[in-house]
Amino acid sequence: MTKAELVESIKQKQSFLCIGLDTDVTKIPQHLLSEEDPVFEFNKQIIDATHDLCVSYKPNIAFYETEGVNGWISLEKTINYINENYPNLFTIADAKRGDIGNTSKMYAKAFLEKMNFDSITVAPYMGEDSVTPFLEYKNKWVILLALTSNKGAFDFQTLTTENKKLYQQVLETSKKWGDSNNMMYVVGATKAEMLSDIRKIIPDSFLLVPGVGAQGGSLQDVAKYGMNKECGLLVNSSRGIIYAANDKSFAEKAREEAVKLQIEMKILLEMYLS
Repeated sequence: MTKAELVESIKQKQSFLCIGLDTDVTKIPQHLLSEEDPVFEFNKQIIDATHDLCVSYKPNIAFYETEGVNGWISLEKTINYINENYPNLFTIADAKRGDIGNTSKMYAKAFLEKMNFDSITVAPYMGEDSVTPFLEYKNKWVILLALTSNKGAFDFQTLTTENKKLYQQVLETSKKWGDSNNMMYVVGATKAEMLSDIRKIIPDSFLLVPGVGAQGGSLQDVAKYGMNKECGLLVNSSRGIIYAANDKSFAEKAREEAVKLQIEMKILLEMYLS
């Protein structure tokens, strides 16, 4: 998916919502456990109930890896279902990969070619040669970890080196590897007050923003400090939507929660982009 296509999708849906498919087989409704593939059936119903309210889905790969081969099958069925039925949706493999070049090349082939995700989250710690293999695919995206929403982010990401915080150095250095047409950045909603400074470094890039909802981040603050002239935001909500209910109404309740966020996003888009 190109940047222009993603921007157009945001405009049409009046939404910059990304729904995280962090599907835990121990948390899905009991009645689904009799299905041949409970995880896929859960994902399918969530997708069918919310696809018109969001612009992106983000399966967290760890939730599928933990189920072994069956988990990978569920993941592949999920991404194929999205690509075949809702091809205008932006898909994110939340895999947080990043290794020496030859290994990254294989990770890139697995997720961007074999499974045909639009993008993949990548850790920048090992530097340029660990990231560039992911950037070789046309109309595919790297989403680089910059300033994450977890408490431990302060252990390293905000350390100062040569008068710059480490996450700022990551932003500035990585601009030499890609651009706003193939590289996004993860910035946690719980760090919303830092978004203004981040925008000074990467004014045109999309930001994937987790941490709204269950983690306590403010959507209003994210939009106030992080939105650019094209919106430039994908705000993720996982648990708050997909686990809104734990019975046969789970998909309906997930839609209700997604509607609440979409309405709020529509207001914010009108406020900052009109």
